[in-house]
Amino acid sequence: MRFQFALTLQALWTAVCQAAMQHYPAAWGHYDVCKSQVYSDEGLTWDYMACQPEAADMTQYLKVTLDPPNITCGDPPETYCALENPYMCNNECDATTEELAHPPELMFDIEGRNPTTFWQSTSWKKYPKALLVNITLSWNKTIELTDDIVLTFESGRPEQMVLEKSLDYGRSWQPYQFYATDCLDAFTMEPKTVQDLTQHTLLDIICTEDYSRGYVWKYDKTVRFEIKDRFALFAGPRLHNMASLYGQLDTTKNLRDFFTITDLRIRLLRPATGATMVDENNLSRYFYAISDIKVQGRCKCNLHANSCVFDKEKLSCECEHNTTGPDCGRCKRNYQGRAWSAGSYLPIPKGTANTCIPNNIGPVIRPNVSSLGVANRKEVAPQVALSTAPSVHVANSKRARVCDNELLRCQNGGVCVNNVRCNCPSTYTGVLCEKSRCESELGGCGGADSGHAPMTPPSSPQLLLLVLLGSALLRAASC
Repeated sequence: MRFQFALTLQALWTAVCQAAMQHYPAAWGHYDVCKSQVYSDEGLTWDYMACQPEAADMTQYLKVTLDPPNITCGDPPETYCALENPYMCNNECDATTEELAHPPELMFDIEGRNPTTFWQSTSWKKYPKALLVNITLSWNKTIELTDDIVLTFESGRPEQMVLEKSLDYGRSWQPYQFYATDCLDAFTMEPKTVQDLTQHTLLDIICTEDYSRGYVWKYDKTVRFEIKDRFALFAGPRLHNMASLYGQLDTTKNLRDFFTITDLRIRLLRPATGATMVDENNLSRYFYAISDIKVQGRCKCNLHANSCVFDKEKLSCECEHNTTGPDCGRCKRNYQGRAWSAGSYLPIPKGTANTCIPNNIGPVIRPNVSSLGVANRKEVAPQVALSTAPSVHVANSKRARVCDNELLRCQNGGVCVNNVRCNCPSTYTGVLCEKSRCESELGGCGGADSGHAPMTPPSSPQLLLLVLLGSALLRAASC
């Protein structure tokens, strides 16, 4: 008997471990299913959950603009010298010849070509006037960053640069990070690195000298904005604890917005010079050239869509949960029975959909999902959203209907009468039979006259088996 009991425990433990591995992926965000059909006491119903598109290379969907617009080299044709050797001046830029042109789109083409393709600016021929270039990347859509932003410079990394973001389609800008060979001199900021940040200072704007200091050698070309290192402040060095990150994204003010953008702007303020003094007799050594820009992210759909389409040069979420809009940011017509709300990553692992509900079911009190655990996920799913509410008010209109759709059903064996009200068993009450009648009686639900027999604590082996069985069933239901 004990041997059979041990085998049962081992099987349950294996099932629980496999389910846990399945629902805690290594990468950021795999909420890729918006709903699934499950069997309940009422039959086949929908189980709604938070969802979002997979991460992708977002540079294939952007529009790039330069300021000033005539800053690209080649009009008129120009000869350039190598930064490391001022006497090697055999690089020509000519916008009228395909092999010698360096237009902006070459910042986003396929890498690995030989020779390397890159965008290039005009030289610093107007020195000492600053050589200033703004490169703006626009998506006309809200996106969420999921990996480091990486810029690869072909000409040597700039000595001064600012990376900026916009959340309102370029109407206003905020700095993301400053870059300089000397942060105090360039921006009156103490130099820092992302390793100096903590959970409490993650949103701080820093200036770093890691990507600008000293002469840039041949294979030292990249400038980064470290997204994953910031994720690691919550999820651990190898992003193994994604549950912690998801919880923080839901509960920490402004954290999700920090990784959200509609536009990026790269402000190039001073090119690489390779020395403390600029050689005024050979200004064709100084310019900007970028061979690659990487921006990894996903459409922001407020956890209400698992796919995003690019049609007519515009990105748009394919909304679920009765939501609509480019970002699924409002309820569909006739589904405004409660105020729109973004989905929630909590409880882990599948979150809460916060589905928009039909107009004719009256106001709904939504439980605070941030304090609920995995075991309560079913309780906060849309089809049983009222079951955890302490009290529910239904409109007095004759059109008010309680149990006439897949979102709201009578609980605890209650029977729906004429799609208007629930006929509850004698031991339950409430609009959806969600409350035990004995809760309001003297002695509570443990009293002798409550109609609910007091529970006898199970023995230790029984308790362990029940806990493991319950966990396994929960995992199986969520698959």
